[in-house]
Amino acid sequence: MTAIESFTGDANPYPGGDPYADYRTADFPFTQYADLADRRLGASVVAANDEFFAQRENLLVPGRAEFVPEHFGHKGKVMDGWETRRRRGASADHPWPTAEDHDWALIRLGAPGVIRGIVVDTAHFRGNYPQAVSVEGASVEGSPSPEDLLSGDVKWTTLVPRTRVGGHAANGFEVAVEQRFTHLRLNQHPDGGIARLRVYGEVAPDPAWLAALGTFDVVALENGGRVEDASDRFYSPPAHTIQPGRSRKMDDGWETRRRRDRGNDWIRYGLVARSEIRAVEIDTAYLKGNSAGWASLSVRDGEDGDWVEVLPPTRLQPDTNHRFVLPAPAVGTHARVDIYPDGGISRLRLHGSLTQTGAAWLEARHRELGG
Repeated sequence: MTAIESFTGDANPYPGGDPYADYRTADFPFTQYADLADRRLGASVVAANDEFFAQRENLLVPGRAEFVPEHFGHKGKVMDGWETRRRRGASADHPWPTAEDHDWALIRLGAPGVIRGIVVDTAHFRGNYPQAVSVEGASVEGSPSPEDLLSGDVKWTTLVPRTRVGGHAANGFEVAVEQRFTHLRLNQHPDGGIARLRVYGEVAPDPAWLAALGTFDVVALENGGRVEDASDRFYSPPAHTIQPGRSRKMDDGWETRRRRDRGNDWIRYGLVARSEIRAVEIDTAYLKGNSAGWASLSVRDGEDGDWVEVLPPTRLQPDTNHRFVLPAPAVGTHARVDIYPDGGISRLRLHGSLTQTGAAWLEARHRELGG
């Protein structure tokens, strides 16, 4: 684990105008991965030792934190983040917190996985951010209570050691622990406020659960599918297409800029493992004047395999969920959707099951990650 372009120290007091004008951030390489702490995947802040000024649930709210200068409540300034009260020492002779004093929050990841990077965002916490943060991870099956997680029976692994951070900044950390985690413990030393927590990584599903399901969506993010590349990310990210549930608004899908050439747009996916696809859904929900005109689906078996078209270019209707039963099962490890000429889709579902080799690989990977 190494910090990437670390920020330390206070930010200047809010000068007025755009509150993000002096926000400190960087391009973190691990943000290409999915956010395992996304509420849409089922993530939750299950407990915190203190949330006097601002609620712990704000840590996982989608989008960047908002700042309203004149917004005050009965307990003080209302902040869009998790903020604890100021810690005090034991007596007037020693009024300062001890070196061990800290506040903590327990986070259940929306999908278990291997963590590649973490962002602890202190946006708008300019002089009231923690001096340092640390993050630990644990792998606990089932639905443990906060008491279960805090018991001495759980093994916690350090992902981010105690590290100084800066106020009003995106504090990013690479993580190089090749294990599968289900829960995190975010610590702030000794107290203060954190606006957002983002946990980037690769979903590592439970093979036993997928085997019990039999047929499932083999490209869904929650099952271990992933977006590998896309031709265009102008209006919204292609990873939206494999999020759980149906799209709820236009920007909850994938939309490209308008093409002025003779080409077409596309997304390439990695499946959870080698799979047999039998049915396809392509949804254009909420895309009415900007949905793709036509779409095709191709499948590739292995990194060096040839692309085989399994659904030819087919006319799409706006704001419609299209369902296709393939004439023969398509076996592969990767899939590609081409849309013509541009526009967008909101969701892609590839219904099928793991092949014998795919199931064996997934079980071996699960054991390798400590599952």
